[in-house]
Amino acid sequence: MRRVRRWRSIRYNPCCKANRRGRSSSCPTGSSMWSRRTLLAGLAGGLLAAGLGGCGFRPLYGRTGGADLSDTLAQVEIGPVGSTASDHPDLARLGQQLRNALLDGLAPRGPGGAPVYRLDVSVSEGISSLAVQKSADATRADLTLTANYRLSDLRTGAGLLSGSTSAISSFNILNSEFATLTAEKGARDRAVRQLGDDIRLRVAIFLKSHAGKS
Repeated sequence: MRRVRRWRSIRYNPCCKANRRGRSSSCPTGSSMWSRRTLLAGLAGGLLAAGLGGCGFRPLYGRTGGADLSDTLAQVEIGPVGSTASDHPDLARLGQQLRNALLDGLAPRGPGGAPVYRLDVSVSEGISSLAVQKSADATRADLTLTANYRLSDLRTGAGLLSGSTSAISSFNILNSEFATLTAEKGARDRAVRQLGDDIRLRVAIFLKSHAGKS
């Protein structure tokens, strides 16, 4: 019968050699190495926090002016979102889709008492064909949603923030009309979520800086 030798690699440890010879060793033990790593990690974290604080960095969802930003966002009233008129059922509910996305993003736990701000949004849609074949048939399309938004102070009616943002989502144009409509709906849903996230982020950044100045 043939023997098979199994080799095991052993890492050289000078501490073990020193101990075997009865000599003292300066190699750190497991507990000392762990405490040293903990100390270094704490120092690094403290230096990083101090450096970021000195550069003016602040977490977005922190406390500003004694209140959580999430509580301030929950005080934003969202008006009905207008959209381009169309007989298509998906386009008819486009405005409501975006409003629901904004409600979920700004006040996921519901309104935070009496509203202080109002957000008005309008949205439009456009579709452009891409990847046209030699047969003049398009195989892919870009769906673009564009939203105009305005944030105002409910107490004074003054405009605080306004702007426009767009979201583009692509979908395939297939041989089956039903499959194409399904792909188009999926692209529209993705674009709505992207628009809602972008508007929420812009409003949050403004309200955080606005609260810091007031």
